[in-house]
Amino acid sequence: MTVVVAVLDYGSGNLHSVTRAVAAAGAEVVLSADPDVCATADGLVVPGVGAFAACMDGLAAVGGPRIVLQRLAAKRPVLGICVGHQVMFGLGVEHGAPSEGLGVLPGVVEQLDAVPLPHMGWNTVTPPAASAMFAGVQDQRFYFVHSYGVHETPDWPASARVTWTEHGGDRFIAAVEQGPLWTTQFHPEKSGEAGARLLRNWVGTLSSKGVAP
Repeated sequence: MTVVVAVLDYGSGNLHSVTRAVAAAGAEVVLSADPDVCATADGLVVPGVGAFAACMDGLAAVGGPRIVLQRLAAKRPVLGICVGHQVMFGLGVEHGAPSEGLGVLPGVVEQLDAVPLPHMGWNTVTPPAASAMFAGVQDQRFYFVHSYGVHETPDWPASARVTWTEHGGDRFIAAVEQGPLWTTQFHPEKSGEAGARLLRNWVGTLSSKGVAP
């Protein structure tokens, strides 16, 4: 069975790099902001590069919040990358200005307390036991480009599996697995074979989880 993945086209993100990487992972990929296409695809990728508020504005312009929230409510897989990971949280604060996120995950996206910024380069991560996302790449490095992230929050649901990393002495969330939602602060599409394996892990879940009931 062919697995179809929609990459949400809302004017932000490494759209073509993500599209190529997901296709290489074994999926048929469609770049689209069409609500029907995004709703019915086996998987949806939400990329993102740049400012939190600008990405939320871009999402709002194409009905992205509704698309993402409806998919998650129906337990249909979503993968958020970089700022696409950040917008899943409740709030983003950049230069002292707060912007509401999708609120799927608890926490605040804020500037890292680290030097140097931006955090640009390769980091190892610390995934939880039995992580499906990091199967086969638990000890590998992934590529980060960002200045903002999410620190510890006391409100995590018991079902969430959180992966951590550190930069400049600051510990922040590198990835989250919560039911149909996977998110990464790093860029799997720029992370060599480790990132390719992670994307294959995600695509491999879609044949069973991505088909509408």
